[in-house]
Amino acid sequence: MPEEFYPVELIAPDIEHYRKGNIGVDFVTSFDSGKPGPHVMINAITHGNEVCGAIALDYLFKANVRPTHGKLTLGFVNHLAYSNFDPENPGLSRFVDEDFNRVWTEDRLEGLEVTAELRRARELRPVFDTVDLLLDIHSMGTYSKPLMICNGLKKERDFTRDVNFPAHIMCGSGHIIGKRLIEYTPFNDDMNNKVALLVEAGQHWAAGTEIAALDTALHFLRASRIVGLEFVDGHLSEQGRKPATAEMWDVTDGITAVTDDFKFVEAFVGMEIISDAGTVIANDGDLEIKTPYNDCLLMMPNHRPGAGVRKLRLCRRA
Repeated sequence: MPEEFYPVELIAPDIEHYRKGNIGVDFVTSFDSGKPGPHVMINAITHGNEVCGAIALDYLFKANVRPTHGKLTLGFVNHLAYSNFDPENPGLSRFVDEDFNRVWTEDRLEGLEVTAELRRARELRPVFDTVDLLLDIHSMGTYSKPLMICNGLKKERDFTRDVNFPAHIMCGSGHIIGKRLIEYTPFNDDMNNKVALLVEAGQHWAAGTEIAALDTALHFLRASRIVGLEFVDGHLSEQGRKPATAEMWDVTDGITAVTDDFKFVEAFVGMEIISDAGTVIANDGDLEIKTPYNDCLLMMPNHRPGAGVRKLRLCRRA
């Protein structure tokens, strides 16, 4: 089902009172404990239509989250796109000029091109360059179970095991062009200890997505060890308490539509596991798209039509 047909069950909070921040960058606020420790950052609204992260950060601000060690930064990153959010047309505010989560290459950040998203990325880049642990909160177009995404480096796998939330950890890329923020060079470097993670907390506007976003942020803060356990335990939801050991999967393939006539054989929402290799899961014009191995997990199917659209990622249990 295309995104525009999903009901909007979440209320996007007013974030204007966070505009000034305290570090000279709009909508970015840092809390420094004055004690040694990592610089930890949580992002919301990388995409302006993904309101669950704004709800989670608004909650953390109002709960007076503070680090006991190190520094904690909270950022509403694509505030211009978010300012256009309209529950009557919720998908239109995803970005202003281009996808903010595809611009994180040095040639674009340091080039002469100007877009709203590049301008904001250049403002934020000096902040991200100082961050040791980053959580980027997102949501999805279908009623998929929540999932955590990393690039698959050992340091990321180790840290996500400590976070252990949500229940699925997906390692790898599978997208088409550009680089996501979690792939920005300082994070995607196995010679340092910087880690950036991306959580897809659920369907963009579904009730419960904001709870998964906040629970993930709290487990991330617990694993970072900069916030007291009493704060984390005091704000987790019932479903966020005592999670089972998360499953880890490797992204092996990204499927992109070649024709305008791409159709899934079922209305997949994501996280379905297809038991047999060679099972047809979609048709792209006359081409059958088949699972390449047994127990293939279907990650984040995209039902938006059009050639060149990323339709799916295929995953194998790590």
